[in-house]
Amino acid sequence: MEKNERARNPFRKDIEELIEKGDLKGLLKKSGELHGHFCSYSAYGVKAGYIAMRELGIRNTGMEEIVAIVETNNCFSDGIQLVTGCTFGNNGLIFRDYGKTAVTVARRDGTAIRIALNSDFDDSIAEKYPEANSLFDKIVVRREEGTEEEMRRLMQLFTEMSFDMLEVPEDEMFRIDRKTIQLPEYAPIFSSTKCAFCGEKVMATRLKERDGKPACIPCAAAEYYEMNGTGIKKVGVSKK
Repeated sequence: MEKNERARNPFRKDIEELIEKGDLKGLLKKSGELHGHFCSYSAYGVKAGYIAMRELGIRNTGMEEIVAIVETNNCFSDGIQLVTGCTFGNNGLIFRDYGKTAVTVARRDGTAIRIALNSDFDDSIAEKYPEANSLFDKIVVRREEGTEEEMRRLMQLFTEMSFDMLEVPEDEMFRIDRKTIQLPEYAPIFSSTKCAFCGEKVMATRLKERDGKPACIPCAAAEYYEMNGTGIKKVGVSKK
């Protein structure tokens, strides 16, 4: 690790200490604070994020010196954000809507590592944890109302599964590829203009026009992109 990368970020002190010690259980516990519960996919994200940070040998100050490109918006991504420190807010997180449980983490010089969930391993989980799979299918997939006991049991099984996942050998759980990639430029800073209709400031690149006046997207009833549980979608709005 280079000298200028040795200073510990005071805002990530606890997380960096856990990474240095290889304390995956500690990292998973921290991820629960962000994700809201424990589950196997958040554990996959924690483990993938740890592998990337360990192999790249870098700390994150939130200044875009490290970038994580996630290929899914499921629970995996929260584990990645927690461990790597790459988020949408600090412009260190890029979302590519591929629908794959995979991430590429890269240094600014393009040195990167792509970590993808092994499909065969993923397929084996339902057989290994049949009760959890059945409850998940009922409560989460089919959105059927579960009893209080079923919900409690599901969360218990999720917790057990997530910590079990930390013990699985890396090469059994993931496909890991080292590569060199071209990263986007550092995020530009845009000026803002006040919407003539609602009075709220709008980033210049998102400004529209209505009746010859500057307008925000909602006031202009313009189309926009939204990322939700289904991925990235173009949608339209009505005027306020």
